[in-house]
Amino acid sequence: MSSTSNRGRLVGLLYLLVSIPGFFALIYIPSKLIVHGNAAATASNIAASETLFRIGIACNLISQILFIWVAVALYDLLQSVNRRNALVMVGLIVVSVPIALLNELNAIAAIILVRGADFLALYDQPQRNALAMLFLNLHNQGFVVAEIFWGLWLFPLGLLVYRSGFLPRILGILLLLNCLSYVVNSLTSILAPQHGHIVSQWMKPLGFGELIFMFWLLLMGVKPKQLEAEAA
Repeated sequence: MSSTSNRGRLVGLLYLLVSIPGFFALIYIPSKLIVHGNAAATASNIAASETLFRIGIACNLISQILFIWVAVALYDLLQSVNRRNALVMVGLIVVSVPIALLNELNAIAAIILVRGADFLALYDQPQRNALAMLFLNLHNQGFVVAEIFWGLWLFPLGLLVYRSGFLPRILGILLLLNCLSYVVNSLTSILAPQHGHIVSQWMKPLGFGELIFMFWLLLMGVKPKQLEAEAA
């Protein structure tokens, strides 16, 4: 196996490893602890599984920071195609990171309210539960804002992959469609939240491009001869 093919697979492996804690924090933990529309049940779940909730916060922080390395690895792989597009790709990811990191303050506020620190004695339990749910909703909306950039960075990435010559063009098209799904879902949540669920269902088939790209890199790597020609 050539070193260039290995390089593509190493990028795919890094991509996968960084994505695992993000999936755990964004999908698994909320599905276990958050009961939409029921502040009391949500607060009870968080209080009973505080460690799990805190692990989710830590996983979000870790995955966001480490994703910068994924962007840099992709830059190294694709800069020979178009350096300007590769820089834009990294820049959009870098912009999204502080948004997502600061957003975890909302989750921390929720857990402080659930625990009921002494300075919160002024509020009774139902009020604290309602405030905790408010911060959890703000946490979700913070990811809606970050999601715009999670979509936009796929646009230059899709162009780079499409024009690379050492990765299948269909992967570039799928990444561009995935970009569209992220941005449309995010803007719908902001502008017309009452239609969010319907739009999300329509966009769902377009939302697998990044996943397919990640596993292609992991399993197939890149075509060594063409990559070497581009680099030359």
